[in-house]
Amino acid sequence: MTRAVYINIKLVNHQYSISRMTITQALPDDLEALAPLFDAYRVFYQHPSDLPGATAFLSERITSHDSVIYIAWSDENIPIGFVQLYPLLSSTRMKRIWLLNDLYVAPAFRGLKVSVKLIDRAKQLTQETGAASLLLETAKTNTIGNSLYQRTDFVLDTDHNYYSWRSS
Repeated sequence: MTRAVYINIKLVNHQYSISRMTITQALPDDLEALAPLFDAYRVFYQHPSDLPGATAFLSERITSHDSVIYIAWSDENIPIGFVQLYPLLSSTRMKRIWLLNDLYVAPAFRGLKVSVKLIDRAKQLTQETGAASLLLETAKTNTIGNSLYQRTDFVLDTDHNYYSWRSS
C-alpha cells in the first residue's frame, strides 16, 4: 500500500490546522471510517442520509475494483476527506482515462489543502497507470470547486458539449 504523508493537525478557532496527514487507498477494512464521510458528501448534494446504503455502495466499489478511493487521515487516524475515481477508456487514444467523480473534505478541515493533496494523489494514479488524462465535472455555480480545479492545473474544456440522459 502506498502512503503519502503530510504534516500535524490541531484545533485553532474551531477549525483544524494541518501539520501531518496521510493518504491511503481505501480497503474493505476502511468502510466503517469512510462511509460516514461518503454519506456526508451525498447529504451535501441534497440526497437523504443513508449510512447503510453508503456502506453497501462503497463495499461494492472496493471489492469489485470498480473504483479507486483515496482517504485522507489525520495523525489521530480520523478520516478527513476522500476522492473516488472511476476508470474509463478512450477508444481514440486507446488508453485509460480516470474520472474524478467524488471529492469531499470534512467541513472542519476545509481550506487546509486537503483537497489539493487528494487531487495530487489522483494525478499520481493517472501517471502510474499510464492513463491519458484525469477528467472531472462540476457545476458552473460551484465557485469554490471551479477555483480549486483551476489552481490544481485542470483546464476548462470550452470546445465540447456534454449531454446526459436519465433512465426512468
